[in-house]
Amino acid sequence: MKKLTRHKFAFFITLISILGMGLASGYLIYTLSLLNNIENTLRLIGSVILVILFLVLTILAIRYLNKYKRAKLSVVIIFMILLGLIQGFAGYNIQKVYGALAQVSDTEGYTTYSSSLVTLSSNKATSIDDIKDSTLGILSDQSSVEGYVIPNEVMKKKNISNKTQEFESYINMIDALVAGDIDYIFVPTNYAVMFGSMDGYSDIADKTKIIFTEKKKIKDKKNNSKNSSKPITEPFTVLLMGVDSEEENIQNGSFNGDSLMVITFNPKTLSATILSIPRDSYVPIACFPGQRKNKITHAAWKGENCMIDTIQNFLDVDIDYFVKINFKGVVKLVDTLGGVNIDVPYNLCEQDSSRRWGANTVYIEKGMQSLNGEQALAYSRNRHPNPSMCSAKWTNYNSNDFIRGQHQQEVVMALLDKFKSVNSLDTVYKLLDTISSSMSTNMSTDQILSLYNVMKDIATKSEGMENISSALGLQRLYLNGHDARIVDYGGTNLSLYNYVLYDNSVKEVSNAMKENLGLKKVKVIKSFSFDINNPYEETIIGKNTRGSSSLVQLPSFVGKTLSYANSFCSSHGIKVNAKGGNGYVISQSVAAGANVEDVKSITLTVGGETNNTNKKTTTQTKEPDEKEKDTLDKTGVLPSDTDKDDENPKTDNIDNTTTTE
Repeated sequence: MKKLTRHKFAFFITLISILGMGLASGYLIYTLSLLNNIENTLRLIGSVILVILFLVLTILAIRYLNKYKRAKLSVVIIFMILLGLIQGFAGYNIQKVYGALAQVSDTEGYTTYSSSLVTLSSNKATSIDDIKDSTLGILSDQSSVEGYVIPNEVMKKKNISNKTQEFESYINMIDALVAGDIDYIFVPTNYAVMFGSMDGYSDIADKTKIIFTEKKKIKDKKNNSKNSSKPITEPFTVLLMGVDSEEENIQNGSFNGDSLMVITFNPKTLSATILSIPRDSYVPIACFPGQRKNKITHAAWKGENCMIDTIQNFLDVDIDYFVKINFKGVVKLVDTLGGVNIDVPYNLCEQDSSRRWGANTVYIEKGMQSLNGEQALAYSRNRHPNPSMCSAKWTNYNSNDFIRGQHQQEVVMALLDKFKSVNSLDTVYKLLDTISSSMSTNMSTDQILSLYNVMKDIATKSEGMENISSALGLQRLYLNGHDARIVDYGGTNLSLYNYVLYDNSVKEVSNAMKENLGLKKVKVIKSFSFDINNPYEETIIGKNTRGSSSLVQLPSFVGKTLSYANSFCSSHGIKVNAKGGNGYVISQSVAAGANVEDVKSITLTVGGETNNTNKKTTTQTKEPDEKEKDTLDKTGVLPSDTDKDDENPKTDNIDNTTTTE
C-alpha cells in the first residue's frame, strides 16, 4: 500500500479514474438491463465485456502505479476516462429512451377528466369569483365525473353556496345557457369539440367562454391493460384514438372520439389490417343505458373504456391495446421528422391545430409533396369542403368521413416511412420529447420495447423497398352503410345525422380481422385472373357489401288513423296511450325518426271518428292492405311513403328508414 501511495497525485488520479469507470460501467449495465426483450444475447455479451474491461484496466492501472510507470499509467488512465465518458453517455441515452417510453405507458388505468364553468361570451364575468348568486347548471347523472362529480367538488372547495339546476343532458344545458334561462353551466372542457359538429352548434365556441376549469385524475375501475409482463409475440389488436385538445400535453386533454383506427397485426406473418371507423357510425354504445345505439363518437363522452367496449362489442374482436395520440402532438411529430410525403388528390383548406380560420387557415395544393405538421393534420382532419371560409380554388371537391379515414391511414404510413430515415441524435431527442407528452398507451414499457423485434423484421423485409407498407401484407377494411337522420330519443333528443352500418359489411370486416389474428381459418383463393389492359385495383373488404341493417325508425303518425298507429306499435313492442277520440292522430309524444328500439311507449293525441269526410285527410290516411302491412311491419314505412324519394335516395327526411347509398 505504501508503494501505491508514495506518489499521491498519481494515486488519487488513478483511484478517481477507477471509481469513475466503475460507476459508468455499472450505470450502463443497469440501463442495458432495462431493455427487456431487446437483443438479449448481445446485451448479456456486452455486459460481460464491460466487466472484463473494467477488471483488466483496473489491474493494469494498479500494476503501473505500483511500479510507477508513468507513461503507461497515463495511457491507461486516459483510456479509462474516455471509456467511462462513452459508457456514461450511452447509459444516459438509454435511460432517456426508457424514461420516455415509461411516460407513454399507462398500465395503471388512470384517466384525467376536465370540467369547466362556462358562460356566454357577452357575460362580463371572468372568473368563478364573479358568479355572485347565480344558479349553476349541472348534469343530473350522478355518475358523470365532468358533469356532476367535479362541479360538486368545486363548489365545496370554493365554498360556493349557489343553487344548482340539474339537466338531463349537456345539450339541454347549453340550450338553456344560450336562451338566457341560466347564466353558468358546468360542461366538459372540450365541449366545443364534442358538440361543435352538431347542427345548430357549430358556433358554440364563439357564443360562450370558459371562466374556470378543474381537472381530476381517476383510476378506472375496469383496467383495459393486458398482462404487462408478456412480450408482444402473438397477433394483437390496437386501437388508435385521436385526442383533439387545446392542450399540448395529452395528460391534460379528454379523449373525444373524433378519430378512430383499429389495426390488427400478426408478428408471425407480418400481415396487418387497418380500419378507420366513421365517427358517425350508428352502433350500440356499451356504457349507455340498455346499450342504446348512437354515434360511436359519443362513446368517448364516457371515456376510453366505454369506447373500447363499444368497438369490441360491434366488431366482435378483442382490443388488446390502445394508443391515444394528441392532434397537436402530430403537428410536432411531423415537423420533427421533416414532413411527410403525401400525394394530395385535390386542393383543400382547413382549420389549424387550434381550430382557427382567417390568417391561420391551412391551405394544401394538389399533387405529390412534403406536408409540414399543420398541413398533415389538416389533411387528416378534413372531411368536407369549407366554401364559407375559402375561395372556390380550395373547395372544388367532394369528401366524407371515409376519405378522411384514408387520409389518416396515408399519414400514419408516411410517418412510419420517415422513422426509417432518422439518423440524428438531436432528432431522436425531439421525437422522445414529443412522444412522451403526446401519446399514451396501456402497453407496459416492456411490451413497447418488445415491438423492437417486430420493427426489426419489418425493416429487414422492407430494405430496398420504396416504403414500409410494401413490406407488410396490409389489408384495408371498410365499413359500408347508409345515411339516416335519427332522433336521439333518450339522449339529446335532437335529429342527428348518423351512418347506419350494413350488417354484412360489419361481418366481413370482423371476419377479416379474425383471420389475420389467427382466430379464424383463412379462405384460400385457388384461382386468380387479370387483364393486362386494366390496372389491378386493390380489394377493400367490406366496401361494396350492402344488405340489411337493423334500424327501424318511428314514422310520423300525424294525419294517420289510430288503428294504423296501433298496428305499427304493436308489431314493435311499443305501448300506445291514446288521448281523445279514435280517429286521426293529431300529435305524438315521441318525434318521428326515433329508433323504435328506444321507444317503450308513446302517447298519441287523437281526433274524431275515422269516417271523417275530409277527402284530403282520407287520402293521406288510408288503411294499408295486406302487402303494405307486411312492409310496414318490417320497415315502419309504407311503400307509398318511400316511392316519393326514389329520385333522391340520399334524403334527410327522418321519416324514412330505408335510405340507400
